[in-house]
Amino acid sequence: MALISVNNIETVYDKYALAVKGVSMEVEEGSIVGIVGPNGAGKSTTLKSISGMIKIERGEVRRGTIEYMGKRIENEDPEKLSRMGIVHVLEGRKVFAELTVKENLMTGLHLRGKFVPSQEDFDLVFQYFPRLKDVMNIRAGYVSGGEQQMVVIGRALMMRPKVLLLDEPSLGLAPKVVTTIFKTVQELRDNEKITIVVADQNVKSVMSLADYVYVLENGRVAMSGTPDELAKKEEMKEFYLGTSSSGERSFRVIRHWKIRRRWV
Repeated sequence: MALISVNNIETVYDKYALAVKGVSMEVEEGSIVGIVGPNGAGKSTTLKSISGMIKIERGEVRRGTIEYMGKRIENEDPEKLSRMGIVHVLEGRKVFAELTVKENLMTGLHLRGKFVPSQEDFDLVFQYFPRLKDVMNIRAGYVSGGEQQMVVIGRALMMRPKVLLLDEPSLGLAPKVVTTIFKTVQELRDNEKITIVVADQNVKSVMSLADYVYVLENGRVAMSGTPDELAKKEEMKEFYLGTSSSGERSFRVIRHWKIRRRWV
């Protein structure tokens, strides 16, 4: 049985704005699952549906089910889900700008019911993000984008997650920093046995990392498979990887493909 099962969910905002239209996916324990697709495809909404954060944004899973360790969790309180081990790192590096890096990390302890950090807590973060040692007393709003991304993932680690949901971790970062972040994500799975779901527009990076990948378009799953399987699909090569050998496509052909995909 999968650790997380998403079964044909429909998610709406403000009761009427349909953002996810029948998405299903399986997340096996100890795996890295990738969710890719263009802007507005439903990647962030799918993660928020799993973590319960959708409720904070006046949204709800209207149909379908989400199961975690065999229990139904759709529309559950996000704080309760975080205590159950599902920790969501939101898009946009949501640091507390006026708090120091150290204070930001310490906020991750509160949902564990712990208010005094141990050296072990910090050592876990420093093991994967040694750079944070040098900026611990700097306000988080003044460190670099890459360091802020390290802070929000480090804060999540302080909560000792079973499942880590990462939303656009590469957004706005230099390629070298992106490589470092994705390498660290893989190490967290391998060393800490954390199950990871990563949603990102950086398709090549996600496919180099994930065990299984879902491609979302217009709120639906358009394709899914292992990275090797997807890399062989002509549509994947044409529109996401830029490796197609079929030569240039006319605007008419591309538009036809997009219209067809919209209704699949």
